[in-house]
Amino acid sequence: MMRTIWNVRKEKSDTRKTLSSALKISEITAQLLSNRGINDVKEASEFLACSLSSCHDPFLMKDMDKAVSRTRKAIGSGEKILVYGDYDVDGMTSVAMLKQALLNLGAAVETYIPNRLEEGYGLNTNAIKKALKDGVSLIITVDCGISSFREIEYANAVKIDVIITDHHEILNSQVPQAYAVINPLQEGCLYPFKHLAGVGIAYKFVKALYTGTSFFAEDFLDLVSLGTIADIVPLKGENRILAKHGLYEMNKRNRIGLNALTEVAGLNGKDISSGHIGFMLGPRINAMGRVGSPQKALDLLLANDDDEAMKLAKMLDTENRNRQKIESRILEEALSKIEREVNFKHHKVIVLGSENWHAGVIGIVASRIADRFYRPTILISLDGKHGKGSGRSVEKFNLFDVLHQCKDTLLGFGGHEAACGLTIEKDRLDEFREKINIAADSYAYDDAFCPQLEIDMEIPLNELNEDVINEIESLAPFGEENPRPVFSSRNLIVKDGPRQIGKKGFKMWVTDNNITCEAVNFGRNELTAPKIGSGIDLAYVPSINEWQGLQSIQLELKDIK
Repeated sequence: MMRTIWNVRKEKSDTRKTLSSALKISEITAQLLSNRGINDVKEASEFLACSLSSCHDPFLMKDMDKAVSRTRKAIGSGEKILVYGDYDVDGMTSVAMLKQALLNLGAAVETYIPNRLEEGYGLNTNAIKKALKDGVSLIITVDCGISSFREIEYANAVKIDVIITDHHEILNSQVPQAYAVINPLQEGCLYPFKHLAGVGIAYKFVKALYTGTSFFAEDFLDLVSLGTIADIVPLKGENRILAKHGLYEMNKRNRIGLNALTEVAGLNGKDISSGHIGFMLGPRINAMGRVGSPQKALDLLLANDDDEAMKLAKMLDTENRNRQKIESRILEEALSKIEREVNFKHHKVIVLGSENWHAGVIGIVASRIADRFYRPTILISLDGKHGKGSGRSVEKFNLFDVLHQCKDTLLGFGGHEAACGLTIEKDRLDEFREKINIAADSYAYDDAFCPQLEIDMEIPLNELNEDVINEIESLAPFGEENPRPVFSSRNLIVKDGPRQIGKKGFKMWVTDNNITCEAVNFGRNELTAPKIGSGIDLAYVPSINEWQGLQSIQLELKDIK
């Protein structure tokens, strides 16, 4: 097994003491706040309070007033409005929320979500032509539109106004000539928080639209939380506030469609967490965008009949199982190809292609392979003379930079340092593989291809207690840029066990001669169980385990040395 490099964060003892004293929190929690870039007392206090009143006024967003007045005019005069979204969870929760909000205000509203494989991402001209034929005079985009220059030009030419609400990056400071553009990343936008998900921006638009009415935008926070967490935006600032309050709303089980989905996912009676959204609810909705019909997922989010909702939720569950089967088959084929075609001495980047691979799921499989071999991985679905590729990187390797050096071998590419999409001519696949590996050789250092484990703090095991662990939980919901804290403790002894749990897991009891804790490997990482009496160092996530009415500290293992 490949060695894992432990990167223990530098301790800031002055900041830690200041935060601990001012906020009456443990120094461990104070250090965790500092590790997340929260170093002053006011900011830390706001982070811990996580209050909706800390959110900014939506009218600080550039063009918000224009967008609201144009939408109100459309509602008042009975114009047909089209809400145009994206086929991922962020896009679909945005469409569901905005449609329901507009219906509440008496609007005539339709929705459109493009087919991933046939139409691809973003606004397309054929969809605008259909909207024109259907008598639409206002299109509102959610989670897309910021790069749709030609499409918006066409909409303008046929006298359809477009309001863009989007959170994606803006290229060369240029935005389309839409009626209004709501994106906090654009020049001249004074909105202080720049990292909202698409559904977060749509929520701000609804909040502004609802000003002076008897409706509450906060009724949609469950959808906002679902879209925000699933889109893996940083769970800091407003995102964390919206996600936390949204999880609270979700756990009231008031939305019929989400209630049915949590039931088929086996979450009945459980408190839904960010982890449940990331690994159980989000994938079931995303599956429809990848291999099924995104319209069914949207219908579920908008459902107001229990039987219909359950029927749709079961459909999503079946489609998700279908996606998992397709993924497993592709993974098996890809691993077989790696054995035959990849030489890890010469190949820093894994590039594989096949005519049997479904373009909708190759990104997920690329991610699995990148995790397993700790190499950036690009999988390409070939169709005739062309191929569509999806890539995933490893922590210290900027995939976008390296792709840029190979752009002459590609028809097109996009993405960021951690993930990419590309199109290529089939005949140039070998040339591309060779070129990207030459570029990777000159760009990367050896440590880039060793697994890295970020550790928040090294502590003596006896500093952990139930109060500290409960305080750490107050930093939730955990996610991007606010990860579940990982600690390390050294010079421990295996006191009892290890005993096998499941196929690949084990549990044991470890001690520092002051306290003894249960340490568990659930089989998610390939750890070797140490022998009883061994001296070990552990990296772990602590939690409180409840069993038969008793509470005890449990360490979920991340690595053993």
